[in-house]
Amino acid sequence: MISIVIADDHPLLREGLRRILEFETDMSVIQEVGDGQGAINVARNQAFDVLLMDLNMPGVNGLEACRVIRREWPQIGILVLTVDDSDEKIFEVLQLGVAGYLLKDVEPKTLVESIRKVHAGESILSPIVTGKLLGQLSHSSPARETYGLSERELEIVAYVVKGASNREVGQALFISEKTVKNHLSSIFRKLNVEDRTQAALKAVKLKLVHLD
Repeated sequence: MISIVIADDHPLLREGLRRILEFETDMSVIQEVGDGQGAINVARNQAFDVLLMDLNMPGVNGLEACRVIRREWPQIGILVLTVDDSDEKIFEVLQLGVAGYLLKDVEPKTLVESIRKVHAGESILSPIVTGKLLGQLSHSSPARETYGLSERELEIVAYVVKGASNREVGQALFISEKTVKNHLSSIFRKLNVEDRTQAALKAVKLKLVHLD
C-alpha cells in the first residue's frame, strides 16, 4: 500500500485529490495539510511514502518544505503538484532532488501513474517541464567538455533529459534495461548527482547535451 500525504492550501483541491486516490486499491491518503509546516510535522511523526506538494502556500511554502524534507527524510518521494510553470521555479525545485514536477491540469490517470512511478523510485516530469528543459538545450552549443562521460553515457543522458524511461532508452539504443541502469549509476557518480532528475538538470547546466 502506498501511503500518501497531500499538502495544499485549498481544501477543495485536497478533497478532490483524495477522492481520486480513494479509487485506487494500492493507495491510501493518510494525512492532508494546508501548508509546508504541516507536511514537515507529519514527516516528523509518521512514516509515509509519497508527498503531493503544492508550492505556493501561506507560511512555510512548498519550496522550503521540500528542502527540509529532502534533507531529513530523503526516503520520502516528493511529487510537486502546482500551477507554477515558471522556468526559475522549476529549476529551483528540481535542484532539490524532488521525484517529480507536475502541473495541476494533469489528467487523474497520469497523476495516479506518476505516484506509482515515484514510489518505485522513478523521476517524473510533466511534458511542459520537459519542454522547458529542451528549450534550454536548444540554445546550447555542442559540448566540448564531457566531464568524464563516455559517448554511450552522453547518449543516455540525452534520452534522460527528454524524459525517456529505462525501457525506452534500452529499446532506442538496442541495449538491455540492466545495461541502462549500470550506465546511469556511472553517470550519477561522474556528475555527482543522486537521481535522473538531478542528472538531467546538471546535463543542461553543463551543456552536455544539445539538440540538432
